[in-house]
Amino acid sequence: MDANAIGQFILYMVALIFSLSVHEMMHAWMSNRFGDDLAYHQGRVSISPVTHVDPIGTLLFPAIAFFTGAAMLGWARPTPVNPLAWRNKRLANFWVSIAGVLGNLAIAVAVGIVIRVLLAAGQLPAAPDDSTMTAVWALLRVFFVMNVGLAVFNLFPIPPLDGSKILASILPESFAPTLETLDQFGWILLIIGLVTGVFGVVFNFVIPLAWGILLIGA
Repeated sequence: MDANAIGQFILYMVALIFSLSVHEMMHAWMSNRFGDDLAYHQGRVSISPVTHVDPIGTLLFPAIAFFTGAAMLGWARPTPVNPLAWRNKRLANFWVSIAGVLGNLAIAVAVGIVIRVLLAAGQLPAAPDDSTMTAVWALLRVFFVMNVGLAVFNLFPIPPLDGSKILASILPESFAPTLETLDQFGWILLIIGLVTGVFGVVFNFVIPLAWGILLIGA
């Protein structure tokens, strides 16, 4: 294993851990805004990785995926919520569910702005002999791709992904039994999506599209 692979792995894990921490922190913060302080009192309204990292989902599985080239399936510790404490439960369910996605999109936008500023200043792409800017460019690319990918992935309407809860908050109450049935098969559907490459097809379309939009006129 060469030093370049180790360096890429470190960048990958830094971006993943930070991005997942922001994702879960946003769920906790939004739930607290709607009257549920359960996650707040557990210290989850924080970007500290200590409060969000799951040893299996955040560290082991992503590491295996990185070094084997397998489809990446990772997660942080789920944010605990108490829907009974929410004010305006359907509205709360929507915003608490989509908050993590918005957090990842905010990171992607912020990183995109930095990339455009550096491009305008002639700093990117980094020259081969400029190791500092090469590392900065690599980190920015990983953060941008990671957060666009996390936002898109979590919008799939498959339990336990956020998209399923967003869908439940939009659909009429009459759909509740169907969605509850779907909950029982959520992980199976996720595995099928990974194995069949369905998620890959979506990412292979969305990521280049996001890059294309970011680099318009650059």
